[in-house]
Amino acid sequence: MSEPTLSPHRFYYLHNFQQALSWIGERYEDLLDEREQQFLSQFSELSQASQALMVRLLMRRGPWFLAEKLRYEEIPEISRAAEPLLALGWLDAGCGMGLDELFALHTKPELRRIFAEIPVRADIRKPELFKILLALHEAPRTYADWNPQTGDAAWRVTVGELCERFRLMFFGNLHQDWSEFVLADLGVFRYEAVVFDKTSRAFQSRSDVDHYLFLHECREALEKREELDVLLQAVSARTSDNPWIEKRRAKLLLRMGQSCERAEDWGRAEQAYAQCSYPGARHRRMRVYERMGRFSEAMALALESQAKPESDEESQRVARMVPRLQRKLGQGVNTRPANPQATVAQLRTDIELDLPDEPTSVEYVLRAHWHSDEAPAFYVENALINSLFGLLCWPAVFAPLPGAFFHPFQSGPSDFGAPDFVQRRLTLFGACLAHLEDGSYREVIRQRFEDKHGVQSPFVFWGTLSEELLSLALDCIPTAHLKLFFTRLMLDVQANRSGFPDLVRFWPSERRYELVEVKAPGDRLQDNQIRWLQYCAGHGLPVRVCHVHWRVESEGAP
Repeated sequence: MSEPTLSPHRFYYLHNFQQALSWIGERYEDLLDEREQQFLSQFSELSQASQALMVRLLMRRGPWFLAEKLRYEEIPEISRAAEPLLALGWLDAGCGMGLDELFALHTKPELRRIFAEIPVRADIRKPELFKILLALHEAPRTYADWNPQTGDAAWRVTVGELCERFRLMFFGNLHQDWSEFVLADLGVFRYEAVVFDKTSRAFQSRSDVDHYLFLHECREALEKREELDVLLQAVSARTSDNPWIEKRRAKLLLRMGQSCERAEDWGRAEQAYAQCSYPGARHRRMRVYERMGRFSEAMALALESQAKPESDEESQRVARMVPRLQRKLGQGVNTRPANPQATVAQLRTDIELDLPDEPTSVEYVLRAHWHSDEAPAFYVENALINSLFGLLCWPAVFAPLPGAFFHPFQSGPSDFGAPDFVQRRLTLFGACLAHLEDGSYREVIRQRFEDKHGVQSPFVFWGTLSEELLSLALDCIPTAHLKLFFTRLMLDVQANRSGFPDLVRFWPSERRYELVEVKAPGDRLQDNQIRWLQYCAGHGLPVRVCHVHWRVESEGAP
């Protein structure tokens, strides 16, 4: 028989891993310990087959693997490829294995053969079998001792944690994996080319990497609902000098407070929020004080928030809370709280349409009803204003600041959701927005639309932003209006990049536009939508809320 034809890209995963190791060696050499440096050196000296086997195992769920079950067409002799890895100690065939690890390697029929001397029911389930055997076999033993009747070997990967550390240093997170290389190679995703140097590294010291891994372990423990008191003490005690790491710690404290709230552990929730500087923590702390009956402390924080709000979202929530706290404190409500729904009521219009034959989003039904060559309408929601902003401010968004970019596969900076995202780039954003002042923004945005088309961005919605929509927006939306949109967007990017009205209508001959929030029967405005509507109405931006009602046929109709 002829040899099977193998793809020329059969070692793509190995090439990706080699590229990542090279990247780490060039940019983080000063942060690597002796064992890590030794791994880089020794890995490069291995044969291609041994390198490929090592990477294959690292990419799979381990750490144990049965040699006889490993099949890779590009590695014809698995045992021979494993020999150098066993000699280096990166694979271990002789260490102890717990019963749970043995169960993870074998199917129920295989386990019944291994423990044939133990009488059990034929229909016994694997978890039940485990409980029975655990009472008899608590101590770990080698695979050869567990399964002496087989000549097969079981290998344990011992460099998994080391390579996870490499993955973190490369990607800057632990949720991306090596498949990012493949998606880029296939052209599924295109990424902005960002210049990297040591000053733009997020990890400036070895302790930064250690601290990230510590926070990651704490977050995993939180998701498993492990002891909250111990976790809270551990996270509270371990601060960092790295602002990027410290933001991650603050976000974890917020998550811990929320977890304590769900458990109705108000005392620990208050402790978590009191130490947390992440946006939203102050308001949640007020809520906890209210739950605890500590109304004076809740009111003190509410008044502090009113004097210096951290965001429009907090202001909106506190405005609802203060009258309630005043009543509980017996102070009486001095002023009637503003009713956001009433504030935007003047923007309301109603329209009656035929119910579509096929289930269709109400936004598309209204768009189709309004759309014409003279007055085109588009369903854009958050896409249009964000995209215009993203194209105009592309250099600021993709500036290689410390903690922003780690590797070539980022759709945007890692600190995109951070509270100081704009503040860190204020001068750069200012330079981009200056194009609005001198009138060059239309040319800049059009050129970026052409040059960057398809490149991943946290602001630009390529699937929505067509050439027609872009041209109409630049022709019909006045410069002053764009400046107002962008100004509010920059006040709180994470909160304000959503909540925009659903539809945009254009009248090209009149060079004007209108934004329309669409509501089906029974729908209500969300808080972030109300905030944008209030802002638009307050600044004279053309916006309205259109409530759609379905036309009902008369009883006498056929």
